[in-house]
Amino acid sequence: MPAAKKITLLQTVAFAGVFSAVSCWYGFMFGRESARRELGGIIQDLRSGGGKQECMFIIND
Repeated sequence: MPAAKKITLLQTVAFAGVFSAVSCWYGFMFGRESARRELGGIIQDLRSGGGKQECMFIIND
């Protein structure tokens, strides 16, 4: 029976660091794309005249 391979603490920390970096990168790219789509929709809505809604401000004395 071959001996089980042991994972060192350094390997565990390195793996966790790489996983964290990749996870952050994907989160950043997904958030960036989502924001771009949302802003594109808002700009398109304003260009098509959908932004002609009146704003009302209520001021309490």
